[in-house]
Amino acid sequence: MKHIIAPSILSANFLNLEKDISMINNSDAQWLHVDIMDGVFVPNISFGMNIVSQIKEACEKPLDVHLMIVNPDKFLLDFKKAGANILTVHQEACPHLHRTISAIRNFDMKPGVAINPHTPVSLLEDIISEIDLVCIMSVNPGFGGQNFIENTFHKVAKLKELILRKNADTLIEIDGGVNLNNYKRLIQNGADVLVAGNTVFGALNPQETINELAKPVVK
Repeated sequence: MKHIIAPSILSANFLNLEKDISMINNSDAQWLHVDIMDGVFVPNISFGMNIVSQIKEACEKPLDVHLMIVNPDKFLLDFKKAGANILTVHQEACPHLHRTISAIRNFDMKPGVAINPHTPVSLLEDIISEIDLVCIMSVNPGFGGQNFIENTFHKVAKLKELILRKNADTLIEIDGGVNLNNYKRLIQNGADVLVAGNTVFGALNPQETINELAKPVVK
C-alpha cells in the first residue's frame, strides 16, 4: 500500500487558510490532519468544531482529526457533525478506551488512538484489532516545530510487530518532526501515514514538498 501524507493544518497560514487548503486539494496529500488542543491535556489551544466545519467545506480530502483534549467522549458526535472522517483520541486521556473507540465507530468515523512519546505500544495490545489507526507522537504534543524524537524509529518497528502478530489492519501514523531527512526511514520501519506541518507549510513550495514526501519508498 502506498503511504499516506496528511499535512497538518495547524501549521498553515490562517489568514490565507482557503488558499492553503486549495493547495492541499491539488497535491498528492491523501488526508488533512487537524489538531484539536484544549490547553489542559496539552499546553496549547488550537480551535474547535466551528473551524473544523469551515475547513471541511473547503477541503476535498478526508479530515484526520486528532483530539488532544481531556474528556474526549463529550465531543465525539460534535466532531462527526463538523466533518471528521478519522477521529483519534489519546490513550492517556481515555480511562475506558474500548468504550470510546466503539462510540467513534458507531458514529461512522474511523477510530484512532494516539500515544505520547513515553507511552509503550504494549498498552495497545488488547485493542489493536479494534482500531483503524495508531498515531505515534514523535514529539511531545502541544506545539509544532519540535525536534523529532529518535526513539520513534524503534517504536514504529515494535508497533508493526504487534500489528502483524495480532493479524490486524491498523495503520501506523507518525505525528511530529517528520521531514525530508527522516520520512523514508519511518516508512521502511513500518509507518503508513506521515503527518507533516512545518516541513510542508514552511517550504518554499509546499505542494512540491508534499509530492516529494508522497513518493514511493523502497522497503
